[in-house]
Amino acid sequence: MPRKTDDNEARRGLRHKLIAAAVAFVCVPAVIALGMAVWDNRKYYIVSLLIILLSMIPFALLFERRKPKARELVVLAVMVAIGVAGRAAFYMLPQFKPVTAIVIICGVAFGCESGFISGAMIGFLSNFIFGQGPYTPWQMEAWGIVGFIAGLLFHRKDGSVPKLLPLCVYGAVSSFFIYGVLMDISTVFTSGMEVNRQTVLATLQAGVIFNLIHAASTVIFLLVLARPMLKKLDRMRVKYGLLE
Repeated sequence: MPRKTDDNEARRGLRHKLIAAAVAFVCVPAVIALGMAVWDNRKYYIVSLLIILLSMIPFALLFERRKPKARELVVLAVMVAIGVAGRAAFYMLPQFKPVTAIVIICGVAFGCESGFISGAMIGFLSNFIFGQGPYTPWQMEAWGIVGFIAGLLFHRKDGSVPKLLPLCVYGAVSSFFIYGVLMDISTVFTSGMEVNRQTVLATLQAGVIFNLIHAASTVIFLLVLARPMLKKLDRMRVKYGLLE
């Protein structure tokens, strides 16, 4: 009987991850493309809200067959608030922000579904401070993907803390090649530039320094925050049965 239960849990977990992957890599890009094609990047609030609604689908599946407890949602909301506050606290230092590190920590602690929704929510809410724009959906998608992949690679059911070296390597690579490259490409599509190979390459080249700063800051914040935060979150997860 336990073997059958374990198999059912494994199949259910795989299904949740496949749905989350479909949302992150198919549905959300399709919504962003719709916003560009139909609304000419003018309805970014609508696009952002659609992304939030989509990201809630795999997150809601975490609570399949049971009702969510308020404390489960509060913990994730607090992590989102920390990400927003962290971005605001370092507003004077371009690209030197703890947001990507916080998103990665959310994914590692609670899984890919929570990693994606935390990244999307931090991108949306923090831009009420920094200013909303057609780049907002791209930021939500970029940080969401970073959190999703972090959960896929590093989340463990037993709550064990991953080694810092591979986590920091992922933080640097995801900051530069996922968030950085996606945001550079978004600049081409949202700034009125002619979209061709030359403008894309020029924009990517111009963003190298900023992306290197972002990657370095993510590594620094992971070195400082990852181990203590993950240990604290794991104690809360075990004590209260969070997001299981």
